[in-house]
Amino acid sequence: MENHKNPIVRIHSHVEMAPLEDRAVLDLQDESLDSPESIARHQHYNMNTVDSQDGCVTYIRKNSVLNSIKIVVFSTKLNLLIPFGPLAILVDKFIGNHGWVFVLSLLGIIPMAERLGFTTEQLAFFTGPTVGGLLNATFGNATELIISILALRNGMMRVVQQSLLGSILSNMLLVLGCAFFSGGLVVRKREQVFNKAAAGVNCGLLLMAVMGLLFPAVLHATHTEVHFGKSELALSRFSSCVMLVAYAAFLHFQLRKQDTLYVSVDENPSQINTDDEEDPEISKWESIIWLSLITSWISVLSEYLVDAIEGASVSLKMPMAFISVILLPIVGNAAEHASAIVFAMKDRLDISLGVAIGSSTQISMFGVPFCVVIGWIMGHPMDLNFQLFETATLFITVLVVAFMLQEGTSNYFKGLMLIFCYLIVAASFFVHIDPTSVEDEPGKPSG
Repeated sequence: MENHKNPIVRIHSHVEMAPLEDRAVLDLQDESLDSPESIARHQHYNMNTVDSQDGCVTYIRKNSVLNSIKIVVFSTKLNLLIPFGPLAILVDKFIGNHGWVFVLSLLGIIPMAERLGFTTEQLAFFTGPTVGGLLNATFGNATELIISILALRNGMMRVVQQSLLGSILSNMLLVLGCAFFSGGLVVRKREQVFNKAAAGVNCGLLLMAVMGLLFPAVLHATHTEVHFGKSELALSRFSSCVMLVAYAAFLHFQLRKQDTLYVSVDENPSQINTDDEEDPEISKWESIIWLSLITSWISVLSEYLVDAIEGASVSLKMPMAFISVILLPIVGNAAEHASAIVFAMKDRLDISLGVAIGSSTQISMFGVPFCVVIGWIMGHPMDLNFQLFETATLFITVLVVAFMLQEGTSNYFKGLMLIFCYLIVAASFFVHIDPTSVEDEPGKPSG
């Protein structure tokens, strides 16, 4: 805890007081409790107090609610996009233009996704680094999962599949590429290094996810199913359950072994969290309240977004595949994108890698099979057949990223190559016709 030179500026509970603050409290206690001067001085000394359960008095800063709003809402210029959310609802109610509703909802979700990451990081100060990392990955993917569940409820299975696939591709190519590129530009004198063990475990899980998606797609394409249409769905549900168990085992492994396996190559285990230590800007309960409010607002905007996707595809003249794979994940990954770049520029590449690759691992090993199980429960038969084009794209992406990570070093050129790979993927989906989507059927074959 930081020491305050002036103990009168900020008063804490008796348990947390520094020696200088003890003197100020003793001075107050020396006076008679019944004297008017003592009462007036006490009221002026702590205007805002809350009685805690253990009988101690917790002193909080005046106007803490206003300070919390100022920190969360007005601390970043990205929040200038917040008004686009209510504007999307007004446009939907009074104009009904799906193209505008989609664009405005998309813009309104961007600052919410970024603030969701911020409040999760604040909550991580009170939960510890391991649980905090899991919270970051979980709430960082909350936007994609909310959009996917709402689309699944509307029976839009292809939107669910493609948006989850796009989230994996975006994290592995765009987010990681920007982190490598920005970190390489800032740290020019040497190559940045990261822990190859953690990267190897995540790449292994990503290859397992590719296996889970590849077999149903090949089974469908080669027409070698025992029961056409049924075997593919049964295999998908069985593989999803296995992937969920594997991800649970990975979480157990990570929680038990992270202290030794996931130590940064530039740090000693005894020196972790001793340098560049930061303090939380908002309290634990403020973080929980803001997480609830932001998640609820994202759910509302996501519902308008999902309802407007098909109309936006027609009015904006964009393929549904491009909207689902490229546009939606870029918005959902706003929090990961910002935090990965910031940590890379601070030469903390292990955290950037954990944000980008860890998020991809969670989507592929938890998000995708979770949606299959949820669809099973809701009566919407979603499977792991992402079609050959999408599955091949994921397979090549995992191979490229695994090749980039095998040396345990990064520089700006590796980041630039990953960004270029993402541009190729985006261009490919812009000209891709989804054979299972009615909206993408062309009037004329493209030349």
